[in-house]
Amino acid sequence: MNKIFYIIIMLVSIVGSVAAQELNCNVMVNADRIETSDRRVFQDMQNAFAQFLNNRKWTDDAFGNEERINCNLVITIEDMPTIGSFRATVQVQSSRPTYGTGYESLMLNFADRDWQFDYNESQPLDFNENSFSSNITSMLAYYAFIIIGIDYDSFEELGGTDFFERANNQVLLAQESNSPGWKQFDSNRNRYWLAENFLNPIFNPVREDLYSYHRLALDNFPKDPDESRKQILEFLKSLQKANSARPNSILTIALLDAKADEIVNVFSQGDMQVRRQAFEILRAIDPTQGEKFQKILSN
Repeated sequence: MNKIFYIIIMLVSIVGSVAAQELNCNVMVNADRIETSDRRVFQDMQNAFAQFLNNRKWTDDAFGNEERINCNLVITIEDMPTIGSFRATVQVQSSRPTYGTGYESLMLNFADRDWQFDYNESQPLDFNENSFSSNITSMLAYYAFIIIGIDYDSFEELGGTDFFERANNQVLLAQESNSPGWKQFDSNRNRYWLAENFLNPIFNPVREDLYSYHRLALDNFPKDPDESRKQILEFLKSLQKANSARPNSILTIALLDAKADEIVNVFSQGDMQVRRQAFEILRAIDPTQGEKFQKILSN
């Protein structure tokens, strides 16, 4: 009997290790700008948000601990109009490991400047994916789906579509709230437009080439750097074409914010003709980073 009990315990522990949650999210709450004597709420907030993201199962897929998606949410509290009411900005980042190396490729780097929410110490974070509960859980769930979606896109062409649709569902449900960041006319760089861009067919070639960028280029870069640069150049061409159809779209901006330094490093060596093509495309998409892109031609 003891032997059977021991086997059951071992099987449960094995299943638990295989079916780990998807996110390994570091949440940081910066409240330096807020003048208050009781600062425990900010540490409590930080812990609660991290637990909500990291302890919840967001997919039906089995993840090992080493497969969890590394991400960061840096929440800067800008104002506390009343006790328990906050205005904040959020920097959202996620990364993906590159096969056979210790290098993590930045996938998403997005600044959310319009987050308002109410929170009190030890407040339960109730969440139902099919209804709007609060501006906290809707926003956290939204970015969980976006982070998972872009990660899945890098392993399979358009592999993240289901998760972008689930993120967009949070947008639709939040329309009933008066909170900023969810609506079409609030801004052209908010949660509404990021989800819209991911699901817009105009950006499908970009998302398809995001797979090539990672699985066929970065993951094989040590073996064949010249071919990998050509694959990444195709991604840039798709991004340029999408940018021509939808100038200054938030998805283009977010992808370049995440990838600019990496792309400059990739094209700082190799065939000069390929490097020059990459430089011209990047400069055309975002002239404000021209000085950074010039490094591609410096060597």
